[in-house]
Amino acid sequence: MKHPSTWLRALYDWTLQWAERPHGVWALFGIAVAESSFFPIPPDVLLIALCVGAVSRSYRFATICTVGSVLGGCLGYAIGYFGYEWIGETIVKAYHGEAVMEQIKHWYDTWGFWGNLTAAVTPIPYKVFTIASGAFNFSFVSFLLASILGRSLRFFVVATLLYWWGPSIKAFIERYFNWCAWGFMILLVGGFLILKLMR
Repeated sequence: MKHPSTWLRALYDWTLQWAERPHGVWALFGIAVAESSFFPIPPDVLLIALCVGAVSRSYRFATICTVGSVLGGCLGYAIGYFGYEWIGETIVKAYHGEAVMEQIKHWYDTWGFWGNLTAAVTPIPYKVFTIASGAFNFSFVSFLLASILGRSLRFFVVATLLYWWGPSIKAFIERYFNWCAWGFMILLVGGFLILKLMR
């Protein structure tokens, strides 16, 4: 049996090779949908490659990625809500996400919508967030809004960096993506808090 990292590397390479195929955009959409509920490789991998290959279309790719991810997130929510014991729990355990689920519940119970938004943007597996949201019966409207804002922020930041700096920024994004995601989340929440205090 192959080591799990071998399978992940193979999936990573399979995802990346779609950037060189005519139907790469459709693959981006499909992977964004699948990653939100079960697929292990984030769509950012293919998004970055497509943006580098066609910088002028970066925002189109980000839009496609966002729509696919949010739709997939709705599927993940449904899995958690209707079938957590049947399939959702298996997916969460596969990603060792039991503790993460409890953290997501704590964020939601403490901060409501902002807890949802934090989980949608930060580097925790998005699929665990979507399944947890359904399993804990979070407000679907709050979940959907947080997903739209969070995933848009994530993918459009990547697209913007690549649009302006192209291949020169690619290695930086890939290496420090998690730190960037946390930084963007802090800036976003901090900005809203400042606006609230200024009222």
